[in-house]
Amino acid sequence: MEKLQYPLLYYQLNESLILGILVGTEIQLIESDLKKMKTVIGTFLQRQYKKNDEYPYVEIQDPKLKIIEVNIRPTYKEQNGSFPLSKKLMVPIPLVYGATTQGTYECYLPLFEESFYYYDPKQFEVLARHICTNILNNKSPRELYRLVNYPKPKLDKVPLKVHEDREIDWDNWNAGRRFENLERLAERHPLPKSARRGKGAFPEAAWEMDEKVSEIIEKIVNQRANLLVVGNHGVGKTAVLRQAIRKVTNKSPKSELDYTFWRIMPQRITASAKYLGEWEESVEWLIEDLNSANGILWTVDLIRLLQTGGRSPEVSVAAFLIPFMQQGKLQLIGEATLQELESMRRFLPGFVENFQIVQIDELSDKIIQKILDKYADFSSNNLGIEIPEAARALAYRLLLRYYPYESFPGKAVKFLGQCVSIAQMNDQKIVGKNEVIKNFIRQTGLPELFLRDDLLLDQKALSDFFNNQIIGQPNAIEKLCGIVKIYKAGLNNPYKPITTLLFAGPTGVGKTASAKALADYFFGIGKMRSPLIRIDMSEFQYPDQITRLIGSGGQAGQLVKNIRERPFAVLLLDEVEKANPTIFDALLTVLDEGKLVDAFGRVTNFRNTIIIMTTNLGASNRKSIGYSQTVDEETVYLSAIKNYFRPEFVNRIDGIVMFNALKEEDIRKIARKELEDLKHREGFIKKGLVLNFSDQVVNYLVQIGFHEKYGARPLQRALEDHLIKPLSGWLLNNRNSKNMELNIDFKEKIIVKKGKKQLKNEGEKM
Repeated sequence: MEKLQYPLLYYQLNESLILGILVGTEIQLIESDLKKMKTVIGTFLQRQYKKNDEYPYVEIQDPKLKIIEVNIRPTYKEQNGSFPLSKKLMVPIPLVYGATTQGTYECYLPLFEESFYYYDPKQFEVLARHICTNILNNKSPRELYRLVNYPKPKLDKVPLKVHEDREIDWDNWNAGRRFENLERLAERHPLPKSARRGKGAFPEAAWEMDEKVSEIIEKIVNQRANLLVVGNHGVGKTAVLRQAIRKVTNKSPKSELDYTFWRIMPQRITASAKYLGEWEESVEWLIEDLNSANGILWTVDLIRLLQTGGRSPEVSVAAFLIPFMQQGKLQLIGEATLQELESMRRFLPGFVENFQIVQIDELSDKIIQKILDKYADFSSNNLGIEIPEAARALAYRLLLRYYPYESFPGKAVKFLGQCVSIAQMNDQKIVGKNEVIKNFIRQTGLPELFLRDDLLLDQKALSDFFNNQIIGQPNAIEKLCGIVKIYKAGLNNPYKPITTLLFAGPTGVGKTASAKALADYFFGIGKMRSPLIRIDMSEFQYPDQITRLIGSGGQAGQLVKNIRERPFAVLLLDEVEKANPTIFDALLTVLDEGKLVDAFGRVTNFRNTIIIMTTNLGASNRKSIGYSQTVDEETVYLSAIKNYFRPEFVNRIDGIVMFNALKEEDIRKIARKELEDLKHREGFIKKGLVLNFSDQVVNYLVQIGFHEKYGARPLQRALEDHLIKPLSGWLLNNRNSKNMELNIDFKEKIIVKKGKKQLKNEGEKM
């Protein structure tokens, strides 16, 4: 009898929760303590070995743990480029390494499910840093910060006793256990109970849907049909499929059916293909393995089969599978929305004809409440976390209003599950109304004012907020305040964007600043990323560029990708008139219905988005752009807008907001605001320097920072060239100047004074 030792990496999440990763395997577990975790995993391994003559193969003989810190710069990657953050991040990565039986060395990266071999221990850390850097460079900032927040792990071992010289009949090896192609492309489902036992916040249940579960089992087992479960997002398609699979799997050993289920992502089929025809060969081997394993393939995101493998659905993976489905060599199950089903029927009708369809409709309010009650019972009994009825009612109301395009019970169970997970991490025993509101704010960025009916809108504070951000545009401020009031009262149309506005006026008068102010007010609470999505429409001047904006096939465009990532945001379409007219046609359904449906039936929702378009149309027709406004200026702009855009486009805009030419006093206010913001820059804060600016400095900036054609836009450049550069030179020449007051004046050049004493040779010409 030989005793194997498997490395166990574990994290102490809190006093009563431990996360364990069995290194070199797919086994992960959450338990209350280390001893119980080792017992559960050891029992599972021993049972698998006894039943199947099978155990995980881990070569490391004496595993050791090392944590290296990798210096990485978080970067947001979008279609139009990469946007690195200013500060680098030190990310700790645990490595489990050691010598193997073959005389080489192996290192596992458990957090990434990766490993590598090396031959010289001196090369270990260099290789590890290189590999970790490559992996982390492909991670989003959110994923990187999540890694930083992991507690420090520890290493233990889980023993397994095996017969060293035991003979295994490889010819009669259980067909469902070891298949190279099947295991490479798909995962066995469901996992054994002992491997998935833990305290997860999401139950494996399909409450109040027993009839649908029975119908699915009947079609899968008795009719051996290909099955497609159809319904809106959140109605419970995945939950019903999971429950049916569990019941069939639990029933199989007793009835000698021995069904196995395998879950696959379509993109994995072609991900490793290097040459033409390779993925077709992989699919053939996959189907052969499935037949040997009596396997049923569960395809996640079924419609992707039509987008994978070829340039059109006719030469896709879905088309390749049709003859196998028709001949009964492949049994396929999946799920789709109603829009996706119609798209599949339109693009590849022969594929859909092979499925039997189970429709899952919206549930009644009474049944939804029962499901939420059952989830509360599950949370209380299994996790020790209470969800009072008042908290459930609040979550239901918020989700009903702010997520009208998703269905219950899915969106409610998902949201409450997130609340429970946060409560587990914070060692809380109750999810009350405050926790529901905090989690909702975290997800949406909406202020508490919008989420609580008992909080009244302070109209003076509202006006003050926009007046501090937007200067010289009283009409625009009044319009923005009106939008907030309508939204607070709940009178906005839930089946359209929150509002759609066209900002018109000369350049440099505050159109973009107004959009930023509105984004900060609506969605700026606690968000890591800016709630303003800005797209320069001058980049889409040709008809074929619409695919770059919206997307095509399996690739999401710039607009779609941004809104899917940040559905609660202000979308700023800058200089919209410069886009090709085909772009305006594509935006009609977005402005009218608040959604965009691509060719494959996938819906992108804009109903929690404020859409703002800016235009300079009419600016060239004005008599002058200076410190005064002409009488008929609004008429000039409106006429130019209506002459340029088609009526059906203009009619879908909720309001046209006119921006005035700025007056001299407005420019002065903007200059003072910019100077006030300058005081809070990092270089001055770190040195403890307090800046005071004289009226002469303000007067000079107003004089050079305003242009008749470009409005206040040159002001930033003037600040940079005539103030910030001289100040940076002064700081570099006076490195020891800390914790003091600087008085900045202008008399033919910048003059910096410490208190009342003027410094010599420290001025720079303006």
